[in-house]
Amino acid sequence: MPQSSPKPENEVDGATAWDANGQLEVLTFEVGDERLAVEAVTIREILDLLPETPVPGAHALVGSVINFRGKIIPIADLRIAFGMPLEEPTPDSRIVVIEIELDGEETQIGLRTDKVNEVTLLERTTSAPPPVLGMRWRRTYARELARQGEAVIVLPDLPAIFASLSHPQGLGGGEASMGHAA
Repeated sequence: MPQSSPKPENEVDGATAWDANGQLEVLTFEVGDERLAVEAVTIREILDLLPETPVPGAHALVGSVINFRGKIIPIADLRIAFGMPLEEPTPDSRIVVIEIELDGEETQIGLRTDKVNEVTLLERTTSAPPPVLGMRWRRTYARELARQGEAVIVLPDLPAIFASLSHPQGLGGGEASMGHAA
């Protein structure tokens, strides 16, 4: 049985793993008009777009898979979780393959992005929990918001987003309520 990588001492499930200096190394990327970030330690690959195979009956959030080096990786479109309109890929679009723990198992997932920006350090002093009002998606899907210069970076709670797939109403009422690109 494969062993999962140990969590940093300061990490609690669902909490951001700031280091002892109050910093967090992240990869920033764009999805629509939003700048998102995931912890750099979760990144396994950054890929050019690859041919995707649709999975019949799968939820639209993870409706396809790719075959990368003989491994089948589900592809997640965070636009679905965040209720954003779907858009066609651009030359800057990438797949960011992350590895996170879901249901006690290390799982690789490809995140479809519009553009990958950079690896950077965020400061805990510039972060805050998501506000009760003013968010266009479920507050529980964002762990924290961090300021960097004039930008606001969203740290999505990916385990919460993917756990919602096990609940029929988890992503805003099911497939019928989700917009699809024309």
